[in-house]
Amino acid sequence: MADTRLVQSRYRLLDLIGRGGMGEVWRARDESLGRQVAVKCLKPLGSQHDQSFTRVLRERFRREARVAASLQHRGVTVVHDFGEDEGVLFLVMELLDGRNLSQLLEDNERHPLPVPDVVDIAEQVADALGYTHQQGIVHRDLKPANIMRLTDGTVKICDFGIARLGRDIGFTSRLTGTGIAMGTPHYMSPEQISGGQVDHRSDLYSLGCVLYEIATGAPPFDLDDTWGVLVGHRDTEPEPPRTRRAELPGFFDSVVLDLLAKAPAERPADAGDLRRRIVTGRIGEQHRPGAGVPLAAPVPVMRPEPELPGWTRGMTTGHKVVGGFAEGTPTGHAPALTGVWTTAFGTRHLSGPVEELPSAGAERPTPAPELLSVLASRHDAGLNLGRLGHWEEAGEVHRAVAAERERVLGPDHPDTLSSRYETGFTLARTGRPQDALREFGRAARGRERALGPDHPETLAARQETAYALGQLGRHVEAHQVYAAVLASRERSLGPDHPDTLRCRHNLAFNLSRLGRLEESHRMAGDVASARARVLGADHPDTLITLYEVGYALGRLGRWTEALRTYQEVVRGRVRTLGPDHPDTLAARHEAGIGLGRLGRSAEALELYRALVDDRTRVGGPADPETLRARHGLGVNLGRLARWEEALAEAREVCAIRERVLGPGHPDTLVSHREVAVGLGWLGRWSDALVRYRQVAETRERVLGAGHPDTLAARNDEAHCLEQVGRGTEAVDLYRRVAALRGGPDGAPRGPDTTASGHG
Repeated sequence: MADTRLVQSRYRLLDLIGRGGMGEVWRARDESLGRQVAVKCLKPLGSQHDQSFTRVLRERFRREARVAASLQHRGVTVVHDFGEDEGVLFLVMELLDGRNLSQLLEDNERHPLPVPDVVDIAEQVADALGYTHQQGIVHRDLKPANIMRLTDGTVKICDFGIARLGRDIGFTSRLTGTGIAMGTPHYMSPEQISGGQVDHRSDLYSLGCVLYEIATGAPPFDLDDTWGVLVGHRDTEPEPPRTRRAELPGFFDSVVLDLLAKAPAERPADAGDLRRRIVTGRIGEQHRPGAGVPLAAPVPVMRPEPELPGWTRGMTTGHKVVGGFAEGTPTGHAPALTGVWTTAFGTRHLSGPVEELPSAGAERPTPAPELLSVLASRHDAGLNLGRLGHWEEAGEVHRAVAAERERVLGPDHPDTLSSRYETGFTLARTGRPQDALREFGRAARGRERALGPDHPETLAARQETAYALGQLGRHVEAHQVYAAVLASRERSLGPDHPDTLRCRHNLAFNLSRLGRLEESHRMAGDVASARARVLGADHPDTLITLYEVGYALGRLGRWTEALRTYQEVVRGRVRTLGPDHPDTLAARHEAGIGLGRLGRSAEALELYRALVDDRTRVGGPADPETLRARHGLGVNLGRLARWEEALAEAREVCAIRERVLGPGHPDTLVSHREVAVGLGWLGRWSDALVRYRQVAETRERVLGAGHPDTLAARNDEAHCLEQVGRGTEAVDLYRRVAALRGGPDGAPRGPDTTASGHG
């Protein structure tokens, strides 16, 4: 947005005052009321982003904005207005004059804040949380960067309700190196980490982490290892704040430790109870003899490393949020509400010129810190673009940063290799697996030279190499790489480490593509059980592996078990992701396939009717997933012998797919075949023959004469020739198909008229 732009012909953008992973914040003037406001503009989502999710995100934004606008409390940022302008979603908020708690800590050189300020902040935040929790609203992302202290001393919570929007975006992002989808790990409650039910008591836990940090200078589990931080939250008792800062009052020590209880039931009942305890403790402290005199001079405390499971060692680094930006954000992490949005931000903007480097082999000069900072910011910008599905733009950023990092740091520097790795990731997401394979291979070889063959980052690059091989259909090679990486991960990290489990999941997936279904089913079942134990039964990672269990069971013909598994996934995803999330809707579709395969077509029909309604509402009538649900509905109408209705449904879906996806798209051809099936069942074999032949000829042109899908289509055509009395041509075609398949000569096989694939 340009700084002269009027948003909705009312809000004139004046100065850019903040950038983040979700968008930009501008100081603006409300031309109607003549007051200054803050306008938060959320990043536009490009056409390459999943369109059904884009619609969900917009709908969720409007709902959360209404929630935020309904909150009226001095401790919550006031939302004046919200809407959409030229495709950009925006919020209009009160303009705050102050600093967030992260900035205050930075201003204080990471030293803790004065005790009276800490207690006052605790009381004001508890009061604001008490109000919002009474309205049924949970923040879910409380952290120092989301709490403002104004110049008059007022404390306000920012992004209430909108924090959940960032969480929704995170569900579409890839996992971090630990296999955990995260926001800010230093402030996450144990139930958030395990994928459990989140309520107001999760906010209380996060507040405990915030108070611990502003009171001592560091969060309760201040480790250099992301998984160590998460396991600390889940399993390790925090060190009392007073052992780090003796001048803290006793009541405050007790309050913070209660907030940090592992079980939600052991925390304060609500924020109102918390505020009463703080007020009572503060008043009692003020009347205590000698109040205001430190109990002892604060001295540095040597803190022992918390006892964590052995498999937490060697994890990808995680860092707390500082000053609204992620401090030392590691490779593979997209920091929440951090980074730089725009990519037109090059090294020429630095205060001084950048010297040309000497030729290869000469001593490389130390690059300017400003240049490294710029490159790190651009790297983060690429990560954030990827989080929102802007993969093409993200790829351009990462390629440019990789080239510059190689120039100033060298080809095997970890930062250069991180950019290579991210470049590969964007290529994989934009349908260029061969190019992705090349980049992942370069990253893997460089990391092996620089870090060693068993280093977690080396293994991560090798694992992505295997994934790219699988995308290319080279499943045997992919299996070999996965197996080698898994052996290394089990040796160095143990069998239950999230990275080990992720590799085993991928190996199980690849086994099913190799046709080794029993092995795939056993391995996926083991991984699902382990992930449920380590991460929780409803964690997205657990559910995606359970989904793979269902797929293997279906391929094995064990549809009763497959259906039960898919239904379990649906329930878990509804609880964790919500009923409208794309993953939830996908699992419902698979459950419908299971019902149809078990002959329960009436139930399948009702499921698909509801799914079509939900897909249409979320993604629109022409969305490919809406059409896929309509295809399933048509298939089950046919199974119930309602062929006129089935044919009408198939014709409509086919026409839309041809217009939206193109005449040669696989889904369009599946619909053409479904039309032919309906025509055949209605005795209109001549019309069916035209459709079957069209499908066969298109598949032969696109896939080749010997492709299994082409052969299946030719077999359909031969069967149809029989029905119209052209037996000689049918026999010749059967023989051609048999010869190409390498099977016995001339055995006629009719088409599967009960269920073509589910498109």
